[in-house]
Amino acid sequence: MQASEKADFVALLTEALGFYRQALSTFALSVWWAACKGYSLEQVRKAMTMHAMDAERGHFAPKPADIVKALQGTQTDRSLMAWGVVLGAISRCGMYGSPDFQDPATVAAIVDIGGWPAVCQTEIDELPHLQRRFCASHRAYTARPDMVEPTRLVGLHEATNSLRGVLTGTERVQIERKPVERLEGVKQAVRVA
Repeated sequence: MQASEKADFVALLTEALGFYRQALSTFALSVWWAACKGYSLEQVRKAMTMHAMDAERGHFAPKPADIVKALQGTQTDRSLMAWGVVLGAISRCGMYGSPDFQDPATVAAIVDIGGWPAVCQTEIDELPHLQRRFCASHRAYTARPDMVEPTRLVGLHEATNSLRGVLTGTERVQIERKPVERLEGVKQAVRVA
């Protein structure tokens, strides 16, 4: 949200908390703004509506963490989505290509579990174990906001050429996670599983 939308956000929040017969204090507003300013007003509005209709949690007034969870998912959700991106990259560029991920935590987790070529060469029956290791590592790196890691991994072609001193225009394979709105993505993920 932009600073110009803060008045609309305050109105939305006041109405939402009024639904639960709670007032909005200055401190609470500052916490809510810090938690929600990275999202659009429409996304926050949808998350508030989803919270109110939630059969388990909707009886209680939402907290900022409830709305953030609805918008971006839990760390477990994000690590599982990152694993799906990794599996797609394995299919797309294999161990010879150099994938360029958008998420530094994904790269750090791949390095932790053996590196790009090793991940690509994993036998299918070992993938569940590798997934657990990746997800645990990804959650740990995601929890560190100060982490600065490259987003690109080096494949075998580029590594071999580099060792030989051959500079090639190795094409980087851009790996993007398609933006999935959290509220709709969960429904689709549940149907697939």
